[in-house]
Amino acid sequence: MTDYFDMTGKVVLVTGGSRGLGYEMAKAFAACGADVIVASRKLEPCEAVAEEIRAMGRRALPVACHVGQWDAIPALVEAAYDTFGKVDVLVNNAGIAPTAPKSSDVTEELFDKTVGVNFKGPFRLSALVGDRMFEAGSGAIINVSSMAAVHPSATYPVYAGAKAALNIMTQAHAMEFGPRVRVNAIMCGPFWTDIAKSWREQADANSPAAMKRIGRPEEIATTALYLASDRSSFTTGAIIRLDGCVP
Repeated sequence: MTDYFDMTGKVVLVTGGSRGLGYEMAKAFAACGADVIVASRKLEPCEAVAEEIRAMGRRALPVACHVGQWDAIPALVEAAYDTFGKVDVLVNNAGIAPTAPKSSDVTEELFDKTVGVNFKGPFRLSALVGDRMFEAGSGAIINVSSMAAVHPSATYPVYAGAKAALNIMTQAHAMEFGPRVRVNAIMCGPFWTDIAKSWREQADANSPAAMKRIGRPEEIATTALYLASDRSSFTTGAIIRLDGCVP
């Protein structure tokens, strides 16, 4: 895998990179030779992941950034470019899925926070980094979406709407930044992560998917590496399902 998806000399920025799927992708990129910017709301977990990456012989930059805050995004971008001089791959992975008993119980604060992290942040970060990638002549943006975008539930209408918007944004940015920059999305089903620890065992045992289980974090790595690498040179605007075939 490390030879086929060689990322030597590449710089990868991963939001939500301190845990869950983001953590798995950050490690995978480093294992394939990339230097990694690990961004999340809290600095300490980012620093811990950065230390792991440095122990693998790669450079790493931990950055605290709340991607749901519009004005916080430029500082993250500047930190990345000041340190490495470029970003070859942007992974918009940070996401939250708060719920409320019913739509009338959703507060404006909850609505804005959900849309902010899942859609506004990726939009702003992609806009700033995408422009620079285009000027540099190449780049890849990967948005981590959710099957909720196409299988909505009464439990999380705001989250589902934000992820559906992220899918459309993926295709819009593929057209805006093409042909120099490729923009794709990974539309995930449920995964066995620490974030899902309250429900993952039950979901795993009772999964209706064709694979009869939920995903394992490492299973997102090869999809991300494919979309980030030149092996996917004719793939852009794609929304790749990573759900074990959920009916």
